[in-house]
Amino acid sequence: MKIGDKVRFLSETGGGVIAGFKGNKIVLVEDADGFQIPTAINEVVVVDSDDYSIAKVADAAMKSRQTTTDGRSIRQMMKDGMDEPVDATPDDYDPSEREITFEKQPEERKGGNQLSAYLAFVPMDAKSLTSTRFETYFVNDSNYTLFFTYLKAEGASWTLAASAEVEPNTKQFVEEFGHEDLPSFDRVALQIVAYKKQKPFAIKPPVDVQFRIDTVKFYKLHAFQENDFFEQPALLYTLVEKDKPARPLVIDARQLKEELYGRTGSTASDKRGDEEASSYVRRYENGHHKGNPFIIKHRGDEDVVVVDLHADALLDNTDGMGPADILNYQLKKFHEALDQYAGKKGQRIVFIHGKGAGVLRRALINELTYRYKKYTYQDASFQEYGYGATQVTIK
Repeated sequence: MKIGDKVRFLSETGGGVIAGFKGNKIVLVEDADGFQIPTAINEVVVVDSDDYSIAKVADAAMKSRQTTTDGRSIRQMMKDGMDEPVDATPDDYDPSEREITFEKQPEERKGGNQLSAYLAFVPMDAKSLTSTRFETYFVNDSNYTLFFTYLKAEGASWTLAASAEVEPNTKQFVEEFGHEDLPSFDRVALQIVAYKKQKPFAIKPPVDVQFRIDTVKFYKLHAFQENDFFEQPALLYTLVEKDKPARPLVIDARQLKEELYGRTGSTASDKRGDEEASSYVRRYENGHHKGNPFIIKHRGDEDVVVVDLHADALLDNTDGMGPADILNYQLKKFHEALDQYAGKKGQRIVFIHGKGAGVLRRALINELTYRYKKYTYQDASFQEYGYGATQVTIK
């Protein structure tokens, strides 16, 4: 393409004569009226004559576009590409391994907007209840996500045993334990906070419940009942049900006083208590005065020490003493008995504490669990002492 060549426009009708160039990409085309039109070089094609028919222009354009900068035609380039080997190795990418970013919202059920939650104990082998281990679960029976903390008492302080966030209408495994761990279940507490994710909800007050677990139930098959949450029987403790928390652990002062002083009423329940008391070893039959609760009972070749911790057996007068003062005095006598026989291995000591509300018994068990860990203890003979006595063996 040079000055003087006749050219035709490709993108529109008309053409002219090349009058000059502007750089390498622009050509000046002078039309019949003498105007010079700047045009891209690839938008014009050289013609041999003044015959600007569409057929010839199209043929010239096709030939121009079928060539490349290196002189090869497009057809030749396609043929050359077909000779290249193709890698048929399958990709290592697996769509199923992609990280799932979509999270389906939990389905809500009717009536689930009232909080209900339970602590469940499930035997791993219900057929061997005396030797099986157990699993603890937190059951969330509501449309709320629940965050809970599970605590166990250690004397006057607490230890965090577990914490987790539980999705709506699901259950969460907490721990596995055996019979040897039961003493740590004397007093437990759960704190619960309820909320919903990515949706509006009604605020629920935090739940804080403390209660005592009757460890004797772990030896009784009928204590584990059919339920809606597990395929096997389970022992359930209610934490909150239909927005109502379980009754908090409250020590009734009247019941405590009745337990510490001994029942003296004439009701039917009091008479039953008197009948139970009659099965105990008679107090003071050896002439001991109040304040000395020790009684020696002979059982074959073995001497069993019986210690009566009832308030009226220890004190002549309780005027001016509150329930806490009396309880501390009873614990003092408990410690004195254990200290007196500390060096006599195998010695059995029966502490009569009465049934009542169980405050004194729980205090004794707590001392045995954390202060006298080497000693073993169990319920004393029901036939000899009724249901209000604990037997300790010095080790």
